[in-house]
Amino acid sequence: MRLSSTTVLFLFCTFSTHFSLAHKEKHQTCRNVPGSAGYPKAVAWSKLNATIGGRLVNVVPTAKYCASLPSGACTDAQWTSALFRSMIPGSMTDNNWEQGYDLTPPSLCLRNATICGQGNVPIFSVEAQSAADIQAAVKFASCNNLRLIVKSSGHDVLGRSTAPYSLLIHTAGLQNILMTDEFFVGTRNMGPAVTIGSGVHTQTLYQETKANGKIVVAPTAATVCPAGGYVQGAGHSALSPLFGLAADNVLEFHIVVASGELLQVNSISHPDLFYALRGGGAGSWGVIFSATFRTFPTFDEAFSVIEIAASSNAAMGALAAVHAHHIFDLEPVRAGQYFYVFAGTPNTTALTLQLLTHIANTTAAQAAVLLAPFRNAALALPDVSLVAEEYVVQNVNDALFKADDAAGNDMVVGSRLIPASVLRERPDTVGKVYEQLLDAGALQCVRPTGLHITTCRNLNDPTGQVAANTDILSAVHPAWRTAKTHLLTGNFWTDQTPLAEIDVLRRNFQTTQLPIMEQLSGKNGAAYSNEADVNEPHFQTTFFGPNYAKLTRIKAKYDPDDLFIVAAGVGSERWDEWGLCIV
Repeated sequence: MRLSSTTVLFLFCTFSTHFSLAHKEKHQTCRNVPGSAGYPKAVAWSKLNATIGGRLVNVVPTAKYCASLPSGACTDAQWTSALFRSMIPGSMTDNNWEQGYDLTPPSLCLRNATICGQGNVPIFSVEAQSAADIQAAVKFASCNNLRLIVKSSGHDVLGRSTAPYSLLIHTAGLQNILMTDEFFVGTRNMGPAVTIGSGVHTQTLYQETKANGKIVVAPTAATVCPAGGYVQGAGHSALSPLFGLAADNVLEFHIVVASGELLQVNSISHPDLFYALRGGGAGSWGVIFSATFRTFPTFDEAFSVIEIAASSNAAMGALAAVHAHHIFDLEPVRAGQYFYVFAGTPNTTALTLQLLTHIANTTAAQAAVLLAPFRNAALALPDVSLVAEEYVVQNVNDALFKADDAAGNDMVVGSRLIPASVLRERPDTVGKVYEQLLDAGALQCVRPTGLHITTCRNLNDPTGQVAANTDILSAVHPAWRTAKTHLLTGNFWTDQTPLAEIDVLRRNFQTTQLPIMEQLSGKNGAAYSNEADVNEPHFQTTFFGPNYAKLTRIKAKYDPDDLFIVAAGVGSERWDEWGLCIV
């Protein structure tokens, strides 16, 4: 028998003898944590566990989980595998988000350490297998005034899917995939689509869509879950110049909101929440059970890899200026391109610009011709040389598929969307910004993505789909429609880095890198909220722009008690950095 929402509410609000107290004190300033008078007793947790079929588990940091294995430790391959980590409830792709640097005292759990604290990791996790599991967890958290966190795979560079003293809803078990040739919203046939659970990885989705002769707008990372935070943040893709952002192509959600209700959300049903879920920020609206995306016929593409070395920061700046000038060569074919600057080896000062270009329905020879103007102009510069060049024609699903993602780093990022007008009118400034970022130490930790720049779309191309989708009513920041590139820097450290230095690195984007980057973005620039600095002081405008006031009203309607609070998310300005106490 299926329990009604009312029944579920009554059942879980009787778990804790302190429920009535929590709800009478509507203006209670802090969530209940272990030691609080209102924190659930063991019997309440046991009843929750029984109701969800024994899927309530204790959560530990990755290092502690590894120590519990029969071997007594994780292998290097396991530690650095995002796929491996995604199945561990308390694990994050980037290990630093598991650490309680700012707790008093700091609580850390580092690999091979003799002391392991709980850090920034939840205490319990509901390993959800159904919408009913999610509803039970949401009701339990609401009735007991608990800090609630949602995680699909843990691939979140802002650390929003973990928090100290919290209850986690882990959606990795939601693996349903359903393809259809006709998806209806009301009476309107939206055409071919795929409905996926919020735990489905990109790598799985690409395999399934290929088997059905389709492709979907999704990322190149293996373990990102497209139906989770990815689409809620907007969702860029190598296919965005062709088909738009992921948020432009989602047709429907099924989501459990703060009331515990499972809602069908689309352009007809709860259209305001549909607006918010498309670009209004990950983790702020509820727990997505599934999402339905538009699909397209699959095709072959030319995939190009070009690597060019530069002997100095100045030479790399000159190379970046040439690239900024020639990036517009990609517009006629709506090519997508990811490009990176990285250090060659720890023992050399050489830098490498790597360009990964996806060109639909194109031969290798045609791709070479398209990229030749950039290649030739780049190699005419002094102090640069060609390292590698390759053109391969393959199915687009295979080209975007990855077996795994690198994980286990300690890393924070910062970013800005760069308007096309800047690259078109001031390519030399682009080069100067690269050089200044490098001079400021953007690659000092010698990581392969120390400076990461992503071209998510082609701007000022009248047929480019992201620009063409300007009239779509969604919470996507308007800056996406006029941006040409997404400039992202990373700051890295190791387990041996002193806490004081880590603190400096965590704030390095705001103090050092952003002032340089603002030469391109302007003082009030925008950023992609899924790949950005969690310490953005004005995240309301940086991530959401003119949409924030409307998002605040929608938040009040569907989550009046701020059950779903994440760092730099809608409503988070009312809470401390852990989402535990009202400020």
